[in-house]
Amino acid sequence: LQVSTPVAVTSYMLAEKYGADAESVAGSGNQGILITVPIVVYCKRRGLDETVEEIKGMGGEALAVQADITDNAQVERLVEISAEKFGSIDILVNNAARSFMRSLLEMREDGWDKVFNTNCKGTFLVSRAVAKIMIEKGGGRIINITSTAAERGGRLIGVYHASKAAVKMLTQCMAVEWAEYNINVNAVGPGLTRTDFSKPIWSNEKLSKSRIQNIPKGRIAEPDEIVGAVLFLASDAANFITGQTIYVDGGYLST
Repeated sequence: LQVSTPVAVTSYMLAEKYGADAESVAGSGNQGILITVPIVVYCKRRGLDETVEEIKGMGGEALAVQADITDNAQVERLVEISAEKFGSIDILVNNAARSFMRSLLEMREDGWDKVFNTNCKGTFLVSRAVAKIMIEKGGGRIINITSTAAERGGRLIGVYHASKAAVKMLTQCMAVEWAEYNINVNAVGPGLTRTDFSKPIWSNEKLSKSRIQNIPKGRIAEPDEIVGAVLFLASDAANFITGQTIYVDGGYLST
């Protein structure tokens, strides 16, 4: 599977300015692109050097830049640095995320804002900044990470479900507006995946069992299993696909 464009940016970024606990369901999406193209990574403060070395060890080229994706000035600066370093930006993977385990009745306004600012506003700000560069160069690929949560209601993490539904619709709107510029915008929606982000669920025997019984494949996903959909959407094989969401959920949404 060939990726035609040379420079990828993944917004595996901070949920808050200079240090946060946000993890991404699709962090392994980096690995699917690492082997084939140089990559620019905006990462969390924690593990910046390790991330860069991992990418270089797999034959890629990496630049780690720390930023708050909810701050437009920082986003603009980061995108500018990336474009200057590599000459262009061809692929963007928006996969920063955060959430809180709170009922909607107990959710504080600042908590709601933090989740939406990271999951939705951050996706918008980074995509807009990168799209301007893609328009100048004649096109590109934007891949947003949503979730099966965008399709189902849920208790205690309603703010996360709502924010991921917003990302799915934002994906469609960007696809419609930017198609004329040869920018394909799609999304990947993982189901429950064994990451630090979802650890409170899969590490809890009762919660994990409850979720798994609704997954036809009979288990949760491993991070590496999300890679294929991201790489496919970044490749020439997906040239005529835009505005779509691919769910990688072991059949969960089909039940």
